Amino acid sequence: MDWSMLEGEGESSSPPCQAQQPLQGLGAADTVRIRDEIYARLLEIKNEEAMCNPNFRYELDAHLNRFPLSYAMDVMGIDRIEDIVVHKGLLAKAKDSNKRPSFNARLLKVEDLNPDERKDAELIGNGKFAVDNPSRRSGTSFGPVHKITFSTRDRPKLLSQLSTLLSDVGLNIQEAHVFSTNDGFSLDVFSVDGWFTESTDELSKELQLAIDKTEESLSRSSRLELGRDLAIQTYLADWEIDMQLVEKGEKIGSGSCGDLYHGLYQGQEVAIKILKFEHLTHSVEVEFADEVNILRNIEHRNVVCFIGACTKPRLCLVTEYMSSGSVYDFLHKNQNLLELPMLLKIALDVCKGMEYLHEKGIIHRDLKTANLLMHKNGVVKVADFGVARFQNHEGIMTAETGTYRWMAPEVINHQPYDERADVFSFAIVLWELATSKVPYDTMTPVQAAIGVRQGLRPSVPEYVHPRLGDLMQRCWKAIPSERPPFSKLTSEFEDFLQQVTVEKQQQINKRTLRQKKRRK
Repeated sequence: MDWSMLEGEGESSSPPCQAQQPLQGLGAADTVRIRDEIYARLLEIKNEEAMCNPNFRYELDAHLNRFPLSYAMDVMGIDRIEDIVVHKGLLAKAKDSNKRPSFNARLLKVEDLNPDERKDAELIGNGKFAVDNPSRRSGTSFGPVHKITFSTRDRPKLLSQLSTLLSDVGLNIQEAHVFSTNDGFSLDVFSVDGWFTESTDELSKELQLAIDKTEESLSRSSRLELGRDLAIQTYLADWEIDMQLVEKGEKIGSGSCGDLYHGLYQGQEVAIKILKFEHLTHSVEVEFADEVNILRNIEHRNVVCFIGACTKPRLCLVTEYMSSGSVYDFLHKNQNLLELPMLLKIALDVCKGMEYLHEKGIIHRDLKTANLLMHKNGVVKVADFGVARFQNHEGIMTAETGTYRWMAPEVINHQPYDERADVFSFAIVLWELATSKVPYDTMTPVQAAIGVRQGLRPSVPEYVHPRLGDLMQRCWKAIPSERPPFSKLTSEFEDFLQQVTVEKQQQINKRTLRQKKRRK
């Protein structure tokens, strides 16, 4: 089966892995020098392929040409130089759709580690090591550390899908590096522990079994989904609108599976999400139909309003147009710092929208500032229900759904979860509103997820109002049942906003009184 056609349930609404940008200030001479050094080092260590393959230098340059220059420098810095040869072989193998993902597993040695990792390594003989560093992951794991590299077609949610696969094998991810080629392939490199023997043969067998199991599961899911087609067509038909009546305007956004346009429908300004042909698989169609099914059943002042859906000639979703964009753009692209009254008003709008959704039995599963839209009248609405679901009564939900920086630990840990996972995400939103910073901005998404699993939370700056800081910390508690529900949060934020409004009015009154006294 071709893994390039799969859509995982990982970092939704986040962009696919992009090729790293070339290093600034480096020219053609630097490129030649770095490539010469790589080739010379491979010959120096007597790499078999470099020494025996007469076309190797040409093939090496062709391999490096698929990446920006930063790839060569990154790999020289974090791996043994021979890993470039491994990557070259994996990419060549991944051209065959029947061999995707191709992968390689090897045992790491102390000399392969960076200085920080070496401090945590305990020699166990023959230059091999084990790691016991509970500060880096949940629980205590002791055993050899392996490096596992995958190559397959690059696509949205790939990193999350591979990390889920490693977790299913029982491995703990310590570090992850992602490289993308300019022709649509990906190299995902993981340092893992949790495999308690040094044997890479046995580990490779387990990885292949996990890949095969994933394929079988997806195949079964596809057959089940086919049986839902009639029902899907039925409830889509209720909200089908004629695409000829939709006037598409300028493009205002782009996601992993679709593009967003500003447009008009029967004189009303609308937002039009059109799914991309190249990502149109059956699972995407089912996800689209599920989103329509949720939107058609909800109506609230703080939830984006659904207008209709089109299935011909392309799948598209039409909702009300939110002219002021997302809260994420407002905070980060415009570099706005929120005053406390405005922050509380946004938070209160989110609480009301989420309280309504939870009352309807809907878990959003991807609550973040990018999915909070601002109307020109100042109202904030919850949007983007691409991964939202009606809650499963048995409490079983798809693991690792959402976006890593906002994701609850129970979701990351593949544990059963409920609507309190949205409360955790809301806590991260509150922190973002208070600081105007991206959560864990010095970490990769996988590093952030690993940290959260170990108890990591953003630090609350001293300038944050103590009551707001307390609300954040209660909402991101590790035990879901200890987090307050949105029904309680709504009343708390109403009271908080009223308190701040009264205090501000009192300050205005005092200032006015002082000015009057000075005039006298």
